[in-house]
Amino acid sequence: MLGHYITDVYDWKENEWFCFDDSKAKLTSLKEVQQQRKKTGYIFFYVDKKLLTDSIYFFPMLIKEYRIVLPLTVEEYQVAQLWAVAEASKNETGGGEGIEVLRNEPYSNYPLLDGAYDVGQYTHKIYHLASKVPWWVRKLAPAGALELHEEAWNAFPYCRTILTNPNYMKDNFVAKVETIHLPDRGDTPNPHNLPPEILAQREIVYIDIANDPIDPCDDKPDSNPKLYRSARTGRGPLTGNWQDSCEPVMCCYKLVTVEFRWWGLQSRVEAFIHKSERRLFQVFHRELFCWTDQWYGLTMQDIRKIEDETKIELDVQRSEGSVRGMSAAE
Repeated sequence: MLGHYITDVYDWKENEWFCFDDSKAKLTSLKEVQQQRKKTGYIFFYVDKKLLTDSIYFFPMLIKEYRIVLPLTVEEYQVAQLWAVAEASKNETGGGEGIEVLRNEPYSNYPLLDGAYDVGQYTHKIYHLASKVPWWVRKLAPAGALELHEEAWNAFPYCRTILTNPNYMKDNFVAKVETIHLPDRGDTPNPHNLPPEILAQREIVYIDIANDPIDPCDDKPDSNPKLYRSARTGRGPLTGNWQDSCEPVMCCYKLVTVEFRWWGLQSRVEAFIHKSERRLFQVFHRELFCWTDQWYGLTMQDIRKIEDETKIELDVQRSEGSVRGMSAAE
């Protein structure tokens, strides 16, 4: 389903919110829009009668589910991911760009995944991008607009991450990453309990951290799972059909929805964001596995101490030196 033709719209009220799904138009309040957009993934439009014609064609947002199998237990991954996030953040910060951590604190009473998870760790970060977006975005965006705010509710094994640009795009851009970590080989049919109408739009993308082609600038010998062997666990190298036989095993199921509402740029920007997310997932998990001997055996208490130290390091790094890390593929 690529979209809907909506007709007979002249009885709509001006300046009202509408949702378009299989039941066509649904009138709702702004508060309900904000709740339902995060919950269902539906696209909502703000109606301005000056823009209405006899029929209007709308396209829904891109919805992709990335599946990444790893030779770890789910419990190990909780520590590994947080350690690797701290390390990768330092590698991506410098010269005025990178990550700024505003908040990192426990939360409760915020139900996720149909109420299954409601306690965890909340983080709020700002990504200062500039050189990390394509040239055509830099040409369009004014100074100071190339910042993304990331809010994450990590109720491991489930996590929800929301990316916005509140200073410029406001409600015209939101990217959501919902992740569930399961002890399987990536074969759970509907890990996010999606309703049929969203499930029909979902595209599944498998990421093999060892065998998938990788951008030459991201292909580093010290983060190549085909070459790495962990001295502490004996895991690796990952060769052949390693996902079919590795033990232990787990899978990250990352459901990514992107909504970008600028006429003429929607498809291009949403495609770029999905391409960037896939690249990020691939590079991050290659590094995570190849850093096994550095995070293996750490406790969550160790991780919280490392996160506090990393926040201070990032604040210093961001104001010094040159730009670091991945840049956008032009």
